[in-house]
Amino acid sequence: MAMGLSTRRGRRAPMAEINVTPMVDVMLVLLIIFMVTAPLLVTGVPVDLPDARAAALKTDDKPVQVSLDRAGSVFIDDAPVAEDALAPRLAALHAATPEARVFVRADRGLDYGRVMAVVGEVSAAGFHKVALVSTPDKRH
Repeated sequence: MAMGLSTRRGRRAPMAEINVTPMVDVMLVLLIIFMVTAPLLVTGVPVDLPDARAAALKTDDKPVQVSLDRAGSVFIDDAPVAEDALAPRLAALHAATPEARVFVRADRGLDYGRVMAVVGEVSAAGFHKVALVSTPDKRH
């Protein structure tokens, strides 16, 4: 017997082994294709955000309200806060009530980056229950 072939009457015996090398090659190529295209599917999709039609949250405790007016000034519960004093003030609020909810209210005309900077400060202070407040859509 040489290399798995029998020489019985000059015929080859059928091979009982499956060659998996081509299948592995195809699977690796597919894996590479999915690895390359998956990040493009997440970031390459244009998103048109819908109007807010959610109902108001019902809570027993009073949340902390962080507001940004049209000029970009920051207020915590109707009290103006300087931009450099925002992080220490939020840290003090978190130390007093660590499980408090924070509602972020921002003017429609503000830059999205400015709003996200304030939300980042709220998150950095340690608050985990953060919500963006909007007005209900009156068209529906």
